[in-house]
Amino acid sequence: MKLLSVAARAAAIASFACAATAALAQAYPARTVKIIAPVQPGGGVDLVARTMADRFTKELGQTFIVENQSGGGGAIASQTVARAAPDGYTLMLGYVGTHGTNPAVRKLPYDAVRDFTPIAMVGGTPNVLVVNPSVPAQTLKEVIDHTKKTQTSYGSAGTGTLTHLAMEQLKQAAGFDSVHVPYRGIGPALTDTIGGQTQMMMPGLAAALPHIKAGKVRPIAVTGLKRHPLLPDVPTFEELGFKGFDGVQWYGIVGPANLPPAIVKTLNDEVNKSLALPEVRERFAGEALQVMPMSPQQFGDYMKSDIARWTKLARERKIELLD
Repeated sequence: MKLLSVAARAAAIASFACAATAALAQAYPARTVKIIAPVQPGGGVDLVARTMADRFTKELGQTFIVENQSGGGGAIASQTVARAAPDGYTLMLGYVGTHGTNPAVRKLPYDAVRDFTPIAMVGGTPNVLVVNPSVPAQTLKEVIDHTKKTQTSYGSAGTGTLTHLAMEQLKQAAGFDSVHVPYRGIGPALTDTIGGQTQMMMPGLAAALPHIKAGKVRPIAVTGLKRHPLLPDVPTFEELGFKGFDGVQWYGIVGPANLPPAIVKTLNDEVNKSLALPEVRERFAGEALQVMPMSPQQFGDYMKSDIARWTKLARERKIELLD
């Protein structure tokens, strides 16, 4: 009798938990939801955040607003979200900076894995190695040979950014040297590569594409596992024999740690449904962004792998930000 009683109580508890989870999923969202974009208005992160906010608002029956919180390479916004209540009403458009490179080079007041709930990957865009047209090199091998014969420099959007770490990864893999010139943003870095003050850099494709089309810089190779449809004639590093160059500038939605699974499922389902829509794919294509639908578990594993990748490189190259 006691065993039956225990079993009955366990079944009742399980039934109640399932009912509570279902009720939570049905009730969410019951009020306005805030998606924090850890950058100033404009650019890829902001565009992705606003696109997804519009989709959520349309499909889930409540208003999703975007709030921009820049600073600290995304650390300020990340700390806000990490400390928020795990109720689904404060989310963040995380990206490779906040959950990839930043944890690799900074001492942060939070843990980029433990203090967040991965919800949904949105998509990614590759980095592209570009050179000033005056550089006498058409292929990656020729670029590497040139750097071994002539002193060169490369620009980045700042120390510890993906544009910095991706070039350091190439320098390490190919065994050449080039002087790093950090800038305050991708715009001035590209301007100086175009002007010849630096000879090369590895920006995101969205930022580089207009200058590639105008012939102001020459594309050599792209990161990622496949050639990008906007640059079909430009090979990947992988196919040129440089393994491990599959990293991209990715964007995804995260929330505070311990978000209820029902809320995570609701949001993940909506993101993946949106990523299948032609109008969403077209809008992202304008930012050279390819959709990357994943489950929450897959997205979480992807973030952990990206942090591990850049942390290992930063330690080997002795790259650390002390602020």
